Amino acid sequence: MRKSPTIPVLLLTGTLVAAGGAFAQTMDKNVKIGSLGDQSSLYSDIGGPGSVIAAQMAVEDSGLLQKGWKIEVIAADHQNKPDVASNIARQWTDLEKVDAFIDMAASSVGLAASGIAREKNVVNLNTASATSDLTNAQCSPNTVHWVYDTYMLANGTGTALVKSGGDSWFFMTADYAFGHALERDTGEVVKAAGGKVLGSVRHPLNSSDFSSFLLQAQASKAKVIGLANAGGDTTNSIKQAAEFGIVSGGQKLAGLLLFITDVHALGLKTAHGLNFTETFYWDMNDQTRAFSKRFMERHKKSPPTMVHAGNYAAVLHYLKALEALGGNPHDGRTVVAKMKEMPTDDPLFGKGSIQPNGRKIHPAYLFEVKKPEESKQPWDYYKLVATIPAEQAFMPLEKSTCPLLKK
Repeated sequence: MRKSPTIPVLLLTGTLVAAGGAFAQTMDKNVKIGSLGDQSSLYSDIGGPGSVIAAQMAVEDSGLLQKGWKIEVIAADHQNKPDVASNIARQWTDLEKVDAFIDMAASSVGLAASGIAREKNVVNLNTASATSDLTNAQCSPNTVHWVYDTYMLANGTGTALVKSGGDSWFFMTADYAFGHALERDTGEVVKAAGGKVLGSVRHPLNSSDFSSFLLQAQASKAKVIGLANAGGDTTNSIKQAAEFGIVSGGQKLAGLLLFITDVHALGLKTAHGLNFTETFYWDMNDQTRAFSKRFMERHKKSPPTMVHAGNYAAVLHYLKALEALGGNPHDGRTVVAKMKEMPTDDPLFGKGSIQPNGRKIHPAYLFEVKKPEESKQPWDYYKLVATIPAEQAFMPLEKSTCPLLKK
């Protein structure tokens, strides 16, 4: 198997941990965080290099460096392949003594990394995978699932569209764990709200030609075509749907997982009117704007996506838990338990909590993409349609199938 090269270490302290040296299993103030993301392909804009920057900012803002802590952030490209991700994760834990994983775009990667984090007893801060299985059947005492999941996305966008008359659906689904989970969760929401699912078609990850899939969706006569995909797959689906005249023909596209970078790639002329659910927007309030300005000074490509924001918030809370413990025990279960015990509070997601199954909850927002004439400045793309309270946005604990809840 070809190994993915590890991106050069980003030193935040000027001090390197000796290569190959083993951490003692006693409390100290050394921390190594590994950002395992898509650094070069269809999900790189939503996480990738920006996730590393966000983690760096959290380390700096934590104040721990000034208190003598030594904290490193390293990164590697998982290439959207769970076997590559697994190889990197094992190398990190066995040789580089990484204490925590972050990012992990692609649910197949996220599920693989969660299993390794549990096996190696490190902290797994999943900020980019969407599958709700991470806090259900495949939950772990080592994993916290931040930002969003397929249940939240389905609950927000699916419910709103059915209520507004979109009561028949056809899904175009990325053929891997994320797409399957998003189609499943959205289909359940549609049916619970009184709608019908007329069918679905699955496409390979990172496709370039969606013509045959769009023709099947068009032929279904469904009122809503649900795009259970993300990143470049979503933007290419929407662009090619415009060429087929699908929206002008009366069908509505539902971008079930959409990021501000996707809207930017599409342009407001193409994307305006799209409804979708997110948990962060750079222009929500003074705090998000202040963070986004700082972030963009380093990451010139875009404002922070909700994945970037999640990496900042997750790392900040992780470091708060380590400080509350009095040091780093290098014991993932102990640290995650402390994180669950402490209320979350950061400038990007506000106040929240981590449920016993590892699900981080906070409000979600139903947005609509603005028309070109409504945008007043660069990246001014969203208008808020509705705020979904945290307890309504995410799966209630009584519905969770997480084995941890049965103990």
